[in-house]
Amino acid sequence: MKKLLAVVLTLILIIGAAGCASKTDTAGTAEQNSGGGKYKVYLITMDQMDQHWVTVDQGAKKAAQELGNIDYTWLAPDVKDDAKQIESINNAIAGGADAILLAANGPTAVTSALKEAEAEGIKIIYVDSPADFPAVQTLATDNEAAGKTAGEEMLKALTAKGITSGKIGIVNVNASTASTVAREKGFRAAFEGKGFEILQTQYGDGDAAKSKDIAANYITEGVVGIFGGNEGSTVGTGNAIKEAGGEVVGVGFDKSDTILQLIKEGHLLATMSQNPDVMGYEGMKTAAKVLEGGSVDKAYVDTGVSVITKDKL
Repeated sequence: MKKLLAVVLTLILIIGAAGCASKTDTAGTAEQNSGGGKYKVYLITMDQMDQHWVTVDQGAKKAAQELGNIDYTWLAPDVKDDAKQIESINNAIAGGADAILLAANGPTAVTSALKEAEAEGIKIIYVDSPADFPAVQTLATDNEAAGKTAGEEMLKALTAKGITSGKIGIVNVNASTASTVAREKGFRAAFEGKGFEILQTQYGDGDAAKSKDIAANYITEGVVGIFGGNEGSTVGTGNAIKEAGGEVVGVGFDKSDTILQLIKEGHLLATMSQNPDVMGYEGMKTAAKVLEGGSVDKAYVDTGVSVITKDKL
């Protein structure tokens, strides 16, 4: 009887162990298949309004399709707002992100959220605008140099009109976004010692309607030129100049159908066209590379800029 009982117990243990092993194997396979063997990569931009961010998304999406091993999602607030961008980062973390492509709304506002992402092993790659937090790579325009180019274009146009002095206004996004602050710095540098008065910068949060009101006030003050620091600022500036019907020289940043039309109609002199598709495309390629255990050659990649004027349309 004791021998029989021992045999029965042994059989029960063997069957139980086999059952556990079967469950473990099944669970493991299900977990692996649920992700399809793909890395989760999120793009988080400042907002979803500007054509600039739509083009970054298009570049990232194209690279993800080519790579074939990326589960890609674009998250962004409806408007530029630090709290909403932090929420987007937190949602990416909760969604199991392996990497985040980020255009930071400000240098420090998202730091806590990025620390949490880093603690989860998530790779951070900056596209367009970095935060003051370590990342694998930054892919962006050399904004200060591009801002100086914008200033030089305006200066040439004013000189050609015989204007050698006067007030110049700047419509920018805010006082904290690294990319647009650098553009303003470069723009101001172009006018150093040139006899013009650069007025105090006014901020419109990148909103075209707010920016138009700011630019209209500048025009009332009698400015000879206005610089727009991003797409919304530039659209607002161009529309204000158009409505006023004056001879104010407008120069801006970014390329959208509206901006190109304002240049074509002569209400804007020029815009600094970035390459947001390159930022998104190469940013995604970098994410895939480091997730597969590779390394990057450069911590910073200048994605370039070109000047678009009426004769280049």
